[in-house]
Amino acid sequence: MKKILIVDDDTRNIFALKAVLRSRGYECVVATSAQEGISLINSDGQIGVVLMDMMMPDMDGYEAIAAIRSNPATTKLPVIAVTAQAMQGDREKCLEAGADAYISKPIDVDLLVRILDKHTNEA
Repeated sequence: MKKILIVDDDTRNIFALKAVLRSRGYECVVATSAQEGISLINSDGQIGVVLMDMMMPDMDGYEAIAAIRSNPATTKLPVIAVTAQAMQGDREKCLEAGADAYISKPIDVDLLVRILDKHTNEA
Protein backbone atom coordinates (compact mmCIF):
# COMPACT_ATOMS: atom_id res chain seq x y z
CA MET A 1 0.00 0.00 0.00
CA LYS A 2 1.21 3.48 -0.84
CA LYS A 3 2.00 6.03 1.86
CA ILE A 4 -0.26 8.89 2.83
CA LEU A 5 1.44 12.28 3.10
CA ILE A 6 -0.09 14.56 5.73
CA VAL A 7 0.76 18.22 5.10
CA ASP A 8 -0.30 20.41 8.03
CA ASP A 9 1.38 23.15 10.03
CA ASP A 10 -0.45 22.17 13.26
CA THR A 11 1.30 19.31 15.07
CA ARG A 12 -1.89 18.45 16.98
CA ASN A 13 -3.73 17.83 13.71
CA ILE A 14 -0.82 15.73 12.44
CA PHE A 15 -0.69 13.69 15.65
CA ALA A 16 -4.44 12.97 15.60
CA LEU A 17 -4.60 12.15 11.88
CA LYS A 18 -1.52 9.95 12.02
CA ALA A 19 -2.83 8.01 15.03
CA VAL A 20 -6.20 7.39 13.39
CA LEU A 21 -4.75 6.42 10.02
CA ARG A 22 -2.09 4.13 11.48
CA SER A 23 -4.76 2.37 13.55
CA ARG A 24 -6.55 1.68 10.25
CA GLY A 25 -3.43 0.23 8.65
CA TYR A 26 -2.21 3.19 6.63
CA GLU A 27 1.46 4.16 6.50
CA CYS A 28 1.92 7.92 6.95
CA VAL A 29 4.63 10.46 6.33
CA VAL A 30 4.42 14.04 7.52
CA ALA A 31 5.35 17.52 6.34
CA THR A 32 4.78 20.64 8.42
CA SER A 33 4.86 23.02 5.44
CA ALA A 34 3.67 22.92 1.85
CA GLN A 35 7.24 23.33 0.58
CA GLU A 36 8.40 20.37 2.69
CA GLY A 37 5.44 18.35 1.39
CA ILE A 38 6.30 19.09 -2.23
CA SER A 39 9.93 18.08 -1.58
CA LEU A 40 8.76 14.79 -0.05
CA ILE A 41 6.44 14.11 -3.00
CA ASN A 42 9.34 14.68 -5.39
CA SER A 43 11.79 12.50 -3.45
CA ASP A 44 9.55 9.63 -2.24
CA GLY A 45 7.98 7.60 -5.03
CA GLN A 46 5.81 5.68 -2.55
CA ILE A 47 3.40 8.52 -1.73
CA GLY A 48 -0.02 7.59 -3.03
CA VAL A 49 -2.31 10.25 -1.54
CA VAL A 50 -1.77 13.71 -0.05
CA LEU A 51 -3.89 15.17 2.76
CA MET A 52 -3.33 18.90 2.26
CA ASP A 53 -4.19 21.47 4.90
CA MET A 54 -5.41 24.49 2.95
CA MET A 55 -4.56 27.21 5.47
CA MET A 56 -0.82 27.38 6.14
CA PRO A 57 1.69 30.23 6.40
CA ASP A 58 4.17 30.90 3.59
CA MET A 59 2.65 28.64 0.92
CA ASP A 60 -1.00 27.68 1.38
CA GLY A 61 -2.71 24.53 0.15
CA TYR A 62 -4.03 26.22 -2.99
CA GLU A 63 -0.51 27.19 -4.07
CA ALA A 64 0.81 23.75 -3.12
CA ILE A 65 -1.86 21.95 -5.17
CA ALA A 66 -1.03 24.19 -8.16
CA ALA A 67 2.65 23.25 -7.78
CA ILE A 68 1.81 19.53 -7.56
CA ARG A 69 -0.45 19.74 -10.62
CA SER A 70 2.14 21.68 -12.64
CA ASN A 71 4.70 18.86 -12.31
CA PRO A 72 4.10 16.16 -14.99
CA ALA A 73 5.36 13.48 -12.56
CA THR A 74 2.75 14.35 -9.92
CA THR A 75 -0.13 15.80 -11.91
CA LYS A 76 -2.31 12.71 -11.24
CA LEU A 77 -1.35 12.30 -7.55
CA PRO A 78 -4.60 12.36 -5.50
CA VAL A 79 -4.75 15.41 -3.23
CA ILE A 80 -7.43 15.65 -0.57
CA ALA A 81 -8.07 19.16 0.74
CA VAL A 82 -8.38 19.18 4.53
CA THR A 83 -9.62 22.47 5.93
CA ALA A 84 -11.43 24.19 8.75
CA GLN A 85 -13.04 26.35 6.07
CA ALA A 86 -16.48 24.85 5.77
CA MET A 87 -18.44 27.81 4.46
CA GLN A 88 -20.59 27.60 1.37
CA GLY A 89 -18.32 27.61 -1.67
CA ASP A 90 -15.16 26.44 0.11
CA ARG A 91 -15.52 22.86 -1.16
CA GLU A 92 -15.93 24.09 -4.74
CA LYS A 93 -12.95 26.44 -4.36
CA CYS A 94 -10.74 23.53 -3.24
CA LEU A 95 -11.92 21.26 -6.06
CA GLU A 96 -11.46 24.04 -8.63
CA ALA A 97 -7.91 24.50 -7.31
CA GLY A 98 -7.20 20.88 -8.28
CA ALA A 99 -8.04 18.87 -5.16
CA ASP A 100 -9.52 15.44 -5.85
CA ALA A 101 -11.67 15.53 -2.71
CA TYR A 102 -12.50 17.81 0.21
CA ILE A 103 -13.02 17.11 3.88
CA SER A 104 -13.66 19.68 6.58
CA LYS A 105 -12.32 19.80 10.13
CA PRO A 106 -13.18 18.37 12.56
CA ILE A 107 -12.58 15.35 10.38
CA ASP A 108 -15.20 12.64 10.01
CA VAL A 109 -12.83 9.66 10.19
CA ASP A 110 -15.19 7.23 8.46
CA LEU A 111 -15.65 9.64 5.56
CA LEU A 112 -11.88 10.19 5.35
CA VAL A 113 -11.24 6.43 5.25
CA ARG A 114 -13.82 6.00 2.46
CA ILE A 115 -12.13 8.78 0.46
CA LEU A 116 -8.67 7.30 1.08
CA ASP A 117 -9.81 3.80 0.15
CA LYS A 118 -11.23 5.12 -3.11
CA HIS A 119 -7.98 6.88 -4.02
CA THR A 120 -5.54 4.24 -2.75
CA ASN A 121 -7.38 1.48 -4.58
CA GLU A 122 -7.28 3.45 -7.84
CA ALA A 123 -3.53 3.94 -7.60
